[in-house]
Amino acid sequence: MALDNISKGHGRVSAAGVWKATEVLAWAVAICCLGYVALVYLDRVVGHHEATRDFVESRVPAPWPPDTSLDMSLWSPKRIQAWQRLATLPRPVPLAMLHIPRIRLSVPVLEGTDDVTLNRGLSHIEETAAPGADGNAGIAGHRDGFFRGLKDAVVGDVIELETLRETQRYRIERIWIVDPSDVSVLDPTATQSITLVTCYPFYFVGSAPQRFIVRAVRVDRTALSRAEG
Repeated sequence: MALDNISKGHGRVSAAGVWKATEVLAWAVAICCLGYVALVYLDRVVGHHEATRDFVESRVPAPWPPDTSLDMSLWSPKRIQAWQRLATLPRPVPLAMLHIPRIRLSVPVLEGTDDVTLNRGLSHIEETAAPGADGNAGIAGHRDGFFRGLKDAVVGDVIELETLRETQRYRIERIWIVDPSDVSVLDPTATQSITLVTCYPFYFVGSAPQRFIVRAVRVDRTALSRAEG
């Protein structure tokens, strides 16, 4: 009887030990998986920042459009005043120049998404591909300023992106409207693309409830260098 009790007790201890070891192992595997996911995410973020930094450091200032060529006929009075207040201040170095010839838009693309930047030009959206690089470059602008002309853009329009190395040609392939919470429009793309983002409706009074999205895909892979121009 005593031996039986000891044997049963030993069995219970062994089972408890196995379950404890299994639990510890499961936690260890979970922690390793979380660590791996964190490392992959960190590598992606660091890689993006390094790519953007290398892109910016490898270029020289792109020319700003002459003030006389800036068409503000569609702008709101508020946006015109904001631009005029900044017109005499030193101008930052653009990442690129964006041109949409059919709607007569020519505007610098700047780094940063603050109000000052958006009143000076277009804004490169953080965590998206650098303008001119592979992937999906997100570019934002005010609906009552530089990007009000997007209301007249149509599928098939050509967009030119002028960087130090080349002038790239893109063609608009899709225009659609999304909720502000839908950030999937900025997801990486397999093809070299640019995604233009502005608020919608264009003439809405107050904080606009939606976003107007223009997706353009690169249609030429041949550099049109400034030297050749």
